[in-house]
Amino acid sequence: MVLRYVLVSIGSGVLFGLVDGVIHANPLARRLYEVFSPIARTSINVPVGLAIDLIYGFALAGGFLLLEGSLPGTSGAVHGLVYGGLIWFARVAMQVASQWMMFKVPCKALLYTLVTGLAEMLLLGLLYGLVLG
Repeated sequence: MVLRYVLVSIGSGVLFGLVDGVIHANPLARRLYEVFSPIARTSINVPVGLAIDLIYGFALAGGFLLLEGSLPGTSGAVHGLVYGGLIWFARVAMQVASQWMMFKVPCKALLYTLVTGLAEMLLLGLLYGLVLG
């Protein structure tokens, strides 16, 4: 089980980075997120970003293992989707609510973040549920 946890953590960290890249580097996202251009970095430190994504992978997979027994549903897939929904709320929805309250960010950008973040977290949750559940 430990080997499976490590492999899924690494895989989900890489998947997290790839999906984040697709979500934030596409032309639509670039247009929507132009509001952040005055404070955005002009380049990304790829090794540090990969390390952060791997840490997320280990933390999220570990969180799933800790919570799986208390998640509703009878299958690993359902547990994973519920977990993805919980992580989406804690990570994405709360961030969007904070941005909405503190900054002048267009609603389209906030909605884009909510929707793409939900898809990303459900995908990761499903992975955890199917492989670790």
